[in-house]
Amino acid sequence: MSGAGCRAECWWKRHIAEQLKQRDRVQRQAFEEIIHQYNRLLEKSDLQAVLSERLQADKSDLQNRQDLSPGVDVSRSDALLQEMAQIRIRHQEELTELHKKRGELAQNVIELNNQMQLKDKEIQSNEAKMLQYQQRISELEAECRELRSNLQDLERANQTLKDEYDALQITFSALEDKLRRTTEDNQELVSRWMAEKAQEANRLNAENEKDSRRRQAKLQKDLAEAAKEPLPLEPDDDIEVLSEDTAEGVGPADVSPSRTPGRTPSKRISQPPASGLLDSISSIFGRRSVNSYSSSPDSAETQTGACAEVRVPSTALHTFDAHDGEVNAVCFSPGSRLLATGGMDRRVKLWEVVSGRCEQKGALTGSNAGITSIEFDSTGSHLLAASNDFASRIWTVDDLRLRHTLTGHSGKVLSARFLLDNVRIVSGSYDRTLKLWDLRSKVCMKTVFAGSSCNDIVCTEQCVMSGHFDKKVRFWDIRAESIVRELELLGRITSLDLNHDRTELLTCSRDDLLKIIDLRNNVVRQSFSAQGFKCGSDWTRVTFSPDGCYVAAGSADGTLFVWNVLTGKVERTLDKHHSSAINAVSWSPSGAHVVSVEKGSKAVLWSDM
Repeated sequence: MSGAGCRAECWWKRHIAEQLKQRDRVQRQAFEEIIHQYNRLLEKSDLQAVLSERLQADKSDLQNRQDLSPGVDVSRSDALLQEMAQIRIRHQEELTELHKKRGELAQNVIELNNQMQLKDKEIQSNEAKMLQYQQRISELEAECRELRSNLQDLERANQTLKDEYDALQITFSALEDKLRRTTEDNQELVSRWMAEKAQEANRLNAENEKDSRRRQAKLQKDLAEAAKEPLPLEPDDDIEVLSEDTAEGVGPADVSPSRTPGRTPSKRISQPPASGLLDSISSIFGRRSVNSYSSSPDSAETQTGACAEVRVPSTALHTFDAHDGEVNAVCFSPGSRLLATGGMDRRVKLWEVVSGRCEQKGALTGSNAGITSIEFDSTGSHLLAASNDFASRIWTVDDLRLRHTLTGHSGKVLSARFLLDNVRIVSGSYDRTLKLWDLRSKVCMKTVFAGSSCNDIVCTEQCVMSGHFDKKVRFWDIRAESIVRELELLGRITSLDLNHDRTELLTCSRDDLLKIIDLRNNVVRQSFSAQGFKCGSDWTRVTFSPDGCYVAAGSADGTLFVWNVLTGKVERTLDKHHSSAINAVSWSPSGAHVVSVEKGSKAVLWSDM
């Protein structure tokens, strides 16, 4: 550093010397002309003085000669005087010219002096700047030394961090291998667990079937023993005896009060036919077999078509605690006789609507997490439920047995629906996929990536409509596995529902709007909103009335809203029965009842009675 400082000091000294030499050359060149002119002026002035002295001397001599000889050589004296006058005039002109030049040179000297002063000031300013620059250079050199020191420290720290990074990379690789092995073990454990759950379900089904057979055998035995016992009859009693054919052909309507039944004499009937008695008792109690898995017309509910008259609810007939915790889903069976609810307590409960009340008929178990969606098939004999444990399940309604567990999604299943053939279902999940399942082979036939979390699904003959978190309704062709079209709304889609003839789609979104989309021309036909209506969650379910003339939805404040489709206005507002946000609403196919369920544990049965 000392050598560099010496070189810098020599450099600025040389620079100053060169600047001074340059100034000397520039300024001397201007002053040389002035000095040269000034010297000439002095020489001419000296010559003028000499000539003046000579002329003065000549004049004196001439006067003396004239005084001595006044008449001699007069002409010569005149000539000399004229010559002297001309010389004087010429010298006077030269002197005037020299004075003029002297004045100019003096002015130049003044201007050059001013310039020299300016240059001196500039030199002083430059010297001051050079001193500042020198100080700045010193500061920068000190800063540079400090930066070099910091750079060395950073290089050492960087090397340390690099070594630590290499060590962490090695540790990360080891942990990644461990995670992969743990994931494989987890998958194996899940597979084993699912296999054990399936075995347990089969074992429970077998035990239920054995228990059912045992009860049936006991009932048959009791009935057979009861049939074998003789009936004590008093001699005075008269009983009507009907033949088997007559009994089968005569109903209650065939017997009128005016008709007098035939009487027979009193006699003891010791042993009536056992089979006939069993059949009669079976027909009285309406017993049916619980061992059959396939749905038959005798065991399935009678499905009603479009109802003749829809009742707009106005009264809460029954308020009851449906689940232990939040209730997420509700659905009527096709015959409107049964009602299913699903909650966070991992159960699906079946309720029978009797005389304006809901009486629990049974519970469907087997889910390992909360229920998110439920639906009956078209016959009412099977029930499908989606849950938060990444699976969908199917139970038979008659015997409450778990029939299928469909696993394959990597996120919670938010919706699952039967297709119209009842042998295929579609499920939509939080993992942004839709899956098509075949219940005959119990396998996933197709998986479609939707690009966004699927909140709800509805189906037609060959088209699946799904509502998503990215505010889009997507229309899928089942045969082609591709999107037919998309329709984007203003908020996240929470619910979809079709009217009875499947020509209009009802949507609910988080922008607090319900919209009806005409599926024939793919346009929004009607929008519904109301003061105080607010969509309470990302899975708030809404519904069409069976005739498609009304839509019903629950609000975040526990109020049930019913809109008229034709007018677009609120037909009825029902409140004071829910204490929390309404999650789902279902309208019975008969049009007589509406059920709403909430984030609490309550469900409310509504009607106009």
